[in-house]
Amino acid sequence: MAVEKEIDFLVNDHFYEFIDDWNSKIYFLVGGYGSSKSYHIVIKLVKKLLEEKRKALIVREVFDTIRDSCFDLLVEVAEAMGVDAYLTFTTSPVQVRFRNGSKIIFKGMDKPAKLKSLNGVSIVWIEECSEVKYAGFKEILGRLRHPTLSNHILLSTNPVSKTNWSYTHFFQDKKKKTFILNDEDLYQKRIIRCHDTYYHHSTVEDNYFAPKEYIEQLNELQLHDPDLYRIARKGQFGVNGRLVFPQFEVQPYKVVCDAMRKVKDPIEKNGMDFGFVTSYNALVRMLIDPNQKILYLYEEYYSRDKTDPEIAEEIAKWKNILIKADCAEPKAIRYYRQQGFRMRPCHKFKGSRAVYTKKVKRFQRIICADTCEAIIHELQDLTFAEDKNGEIMEDEFNIDPHTLSAIWYGLDDYEVSDLKGSGMRVLK
Repeated sequence: MAVEKEIDFLVNDHFYEFIDDWNSKIYFLVGGYGSSKSYHIVIKLVKKLLEEKRKALIVREVFDTIRDSCFDLLVEVAEAMGVDAYLTFTTSPVQVRFRNGSKIIFKGMDKPAKLKSLNGVSIVWIEECSEVKYAGFKEILGRLRHPTLSNHILLSTNPVSKTNWSYTHFFQDKKKKTFILNDEDLYQKRIIRCHDTYYHHSTVEDNYFAPKEYIEQLNELQLHDPDLYRIARKGQFGVNGRLVFPQFEVQPYKVVCDAMRKVKDPIEKNGMDFGFVTSYNALVRMLIDPNQKILYLYEEYYSRDKTDPEIAEEIAKWKNILIKADCAEPKAIRYYRQQGFRMRPCHKFKGSRAVYTKKVKRFQRIICADTCEAIIHELQDLTFAEDKNGEIMEDEFNIDPHTLSAIWYGLDDYEVSDLKGSGMRVLK
């Protein structure tokens, strides 16, 4: 059926074309708080299911959050559209039935066993997709294949860290060296169709119905929480949380080499972290300028799922340098020593992760060569993890940075003096 009540007055201009666009398989909507992206996805979904008999699935990471979010929004939008008489809402089970036979069902990714079959489903909406695990998204992507109807996946999210899969999959993944789209282009153009994906960016300014007081609250975030302001007000990906190394910078390899040659009393250090199937082997070569308190990171080795003989062959050129390695792997260290490497175990102790992180933070500058892609990927946007109370945990991070572990081990026997011990007189 056609929607009887005129809905133009419900639709914000920036979403007008989106509502009736079904020419792409994937629709990726990212935006700030209050931009109305979820609201318009519901309008799009209800309108489609009134016009065609379809079965749609709405997914969130935690099923218990669905009733107070997506389900309630469906009720609200149906009433605003004037079509609630054509829909039946039930809470046990949680679903929406349409008079023409269309149906909306709901699932949570916290119960993946219930997602084994997408039988009859031709449209999936993943709300807050950045909270859903990447494996769950790929599961849906692989299973959505209605034999006669067009298949579509709608994703909505607030921007998060650039390490989140919603960024690495739809924009770029520096670690895997894949590039799909520059997110800055999306912020400027607002709507982009790339391959089989329709990208849509929005902010609260696109929502004519947003109260003035709410916009003012978002603007105030710029003063006391810049990270949240970037996410909530500007709707942009980036660093989400407190940076571990704000003094980290990237420079061309030649510039780094030239700078290292001019260092007075240089100190060379090398560290290695062992991995295998799910974790990475990381070897980092460093040079310290003890006078300027600069740490140069100029060469790296980074691999996964390789045996010790394979790794030994690949790093054979570094046999003559002293390497401090993870003391938790004595057998590996013994093997490399037998192969002629000058490898020694580092010193670990309870609380050493936090202590060694603070040691690295005491360098006034950390300069990394642009050829060290793994180091840049792991450390440039590395942030501290937070506990349930929002307090920073000084020995936990948003990712598992193997190159940082290698740096810890390499600096095992070196102390970085801070301002308290530098002999500087502080003028008051």
